[in-house]
Amino acid sequence: MLTIFYQTLDDKKPKWQLDRSLIGSNPGLGFRPMPPESNVESTLVWYRASDAANTFYWRDQLDQFLKPYLKQRSPEGPFIECEPGISPETGSNKVCDVKVDEWYPCVHGHGFNFNSSEGGPCIFLKLNKIFGWLPEYYNSSSVPDIMPIHLKDHIKTIEDKHGANSNKLKVVWVSCEGENPADIENIGSIIYRPTFGFDGQYFPFINTDEYLSPLIAVYFEKPARGVLINIECKAWASNIFHDRLERRGSVHFELMIDY
Repeated sequence: MLTIFYQTLDDKKPKWQLDRSLIGSNPGLGFRPMPPESNVESTLVWYRASDAANTFYWRDQLDQFLKPYLKQRSPEGPFIECEPGISPETGSNKVCDVKVDEWYPCVHGHGFNFNSSEGGPCIFLKLNKIFGWLPEYYNSSSVPDIMPIHLKDHIKTIEDKHGANSNKLKVVWVSCEGENPADIENIGSIIYRPTFGFDGQYFPFINTDEYLSPLIAVYFEKPARGVLINIECKAWASNIFHDRLERRGSVHFELMIDY
């Protein structure tokens, strides 16, 4: 029976897709760097910014994670610069590049900002890959009431400038916020690199060779120090549903920076 099953598998195409996949058709978010494997249940990013040795683990984890994104590119290779919202033609074997080396200060040469005397770290987010999944994008008339106001304003600004059908609106938007009143007070301002979400050029995922999952670097500019900050990041599309308990469409982690 197993022989028959394995004969039906396609190396480029998962056996189960969308609602029939193990994770269903509602993608979640993941974050990097993750705590050590010895703390498998932990989601705490905790370090002492003044001690380079203490931050080495976190910086090294990001270096390892980003290796596929920093491979040397060749003109004949699969990586291309894509227009916003436009994915490569099916069958072209081309993939949209993800240029993480341009996201200052969230780069290796700046230690992903873990050693900053005042600022906080860069945390990278990625959307779980679901074969064949396509986002259903928001426009200004369809955004939900619970979406953060800065995202609503951003969407409206793009729509006013480029029109309601602009490819620049084909984005799975992302927001990160403190979970509780104290967390909101302590989290400080946030900058997203390269923008507020995952561009539509990266969807759908169809297992093309060298495909790179889109990433976002979330730079915490000046979070409070010496306190634990609970953070929740959400992905926003009309076919992404949020469930805090099951972490559907979102991810939770804690940040604590010692002096």
